[in-house]
Amino acid sequence: MLANIVVSLFLKGGPVMWPILVVMIVAVAVVGERAIWWWRESLKREPAKLEKILAAIENGDLREAALLAKGSRDPVIRMIWHGLNHCHSSLQGALQVAAGIEIQRAGRFLTVMDTMVTLAPLLGLLGTVTGIMGSFTSIGSAELAVEKVTGGIGEALIATACGLGIAIFALVPFNFFTSKTSRLQFELETAATNVEVMVNAAKQKGYEGQMLQQTVSENSVDT
Repeated sequence: MLANIVVSLFLKGGPVMWPILVVMIVAVAVVGERAIWWWRESLKREPAKLEKILAAIENGDLREAALLAKGSRDPVIRMIWHGLNHCHSSLQGALQVAAGIEIQRAGRFLTVMDTMVTLAPLLGLLGTVTGIMGSFTSIGSAELAVEKVTGGIGEALIATACGLGIAIFALVPFNFFTSKTSRLQFELETAATNVEVMVNAAKQKGYEGQMLQQTVSENSVDT
């Protein structure tokens, strides 16, 4: 019974309902895919391991930090691992590239969702225009002009309601996923900055230690 009502309303909505249907299918698919992706990503986070890695870096044990980070599925730890593998060449560049990859993965299909949010009400508005146009062209042209006028108005309202409904359905997840992506970006940038500062500090301590050892050796020789 419900399926018959839906099909009847769909057919009464006019030809614009077909592109609206395509938009709805795409919106549902993208929202479902992103929801599952973010749920799976939440299971990969390892805050305890991240603290151990940062502690190892702070203590100057970069090898231990790299071993802890290796094989992790946490996006922040993955970025740190890539950076530590290039700490002697271009730490900052490696961190930026790895962070960019993680942000790109997190922001996948956000452009599509944004397009669906904008396109759906526009298609509904197009259905409104075509429905009203059909109503006006039928006035005074037939004996059943009243039925055609009401049918055109019904077509306009159905198309508008469907377009707005799809836009509302996609808007809330779009804003939610955008905020999640922004938060992940902040976490990556914060972790990258901390790693850079601690690695540079560790290198500086190592350099100072070498200089001190060299001075002690020279003093021993002079004596």
